[in-house]
Amino acid sequence: MASESQINFCPYCGTPVGNKYCFGKDRQACPKCGWIHFQDPKVAAAVLVKQDDRVLLVRRVNTPFKGLWTLPAGFVNAGEDPAATAERECQEETGLVVRITSILDIRSGREHPRGADFVIFYKAEVLSGSLSANDDADQVAYFPRDSLPPLAFESTKYILEHY
Repeated sequence: MASESQINFCPYCGTPVGNKYCFGKDRQACPKCGWIHFQDPKVAAAVLVKQDDRVLLVRRVNTPFKGLWTLPAGFVNAGEDPAATAERECQEETGLVVRITSILDIRSGREHPRGADFVIFYKAEVLSGSLSANDDADQVAYFPRDSLPPLAFESTKYILEHY
């Protein structure tokens, strides 16, 4: 469900761009300088934190899926290590400082137009902090696997079923 961004003018010479078939598909390209627009994928990182037999989840305050629950996660910034993203997002959303212990999986496929093309899932352990909802979460809690709240994303469901 990837959404291509629309480029109207060449970022290098300012010429209006047109469509050109190149590298296996139609792409926006500049007829003057030859610049070709390649859409970069969006990448997110998520963290699975367990306490006893419970998993840490946050409730979303933003659309889409506002009010549904997911793993602490967020978009990877340019130049940022995805594992550092997962640790940062967990602290921002839950108040907990975590350390990544392993990579679990990489899931592909956008679940909504503003979503990630790839989500990298990590397992982490809590180092410090106090559990409190922050940033783009209005609630945070640990849930037993047999009593999960309504979940926002298919990729979250998959990770919780398989890890």
